[in-house]
Amino acid sequence: MNSLLQIGAALQLSRKENALTQEQLADLANISERTVRAIETGTGNPSIGAVLSVASILGLKIMVQK
Repeated sequence: MNSLLQIGAALQLSRKENALTQEQLADLANISERTVRAIETGTGNPSIGAVLSVASILGLKIMVQK
């Protein structure tokens, strides 16, 4: 599984564990529901800022490793 899909899957799992809909998370992150969907599915081209915002709201950190 590629990194984008792993990040998306982790964010989706956390969103569901926090009992949030994609729409609610989008509102909290000040982004569109479509962007949340793209992040969770690893598709499209969401900005890193949008991804980090979603992660922050869910209490997650995204790390880059070499």
